[in-house]
Amino acid sequence: MMVMFALIFGVFYFLVIMPAKKQQKKKEAMISALKKGDKVVTSGGIFGTVAAVEDQTVLLKISENTKIRITKSAIGGPVGADGAPSEPK
Repeated sequence: MMVMFALIFGVFYFLVIMPAKKQQKKKEAMISALKKGDKVVTSGGIFGTVAAVEDQTVLLKISENTKIRITKSAIGGPVGADGAPSEPK
C-alpha cells in the first residue's frame, strides 16, 4: 500500500511539480533581467515598454504620455518582434 502511494507521489512530482518549478525559475530570471527599453506584457494584458526598474516595481510606459507603476510579479513576459507575447527565455 505504501509503495503505491510513493509511486503515485513520484509520478505526480515528475509530471506536475518539476515543470512548474522550471517555469517559475524561467520567469524569475526574466524578471531579474528586465532593463529599460524592454517590451513586455503584463499578466493583465497591458503592453508597454519598461521605463525604469526599481526594487519591487517597474515603471511601464504604455503610451506617449502615460506611465504606470506595477509590481515585478505582474509582468507576464516579453513581447516578441512581431508584437505578440512570447515565452520567457
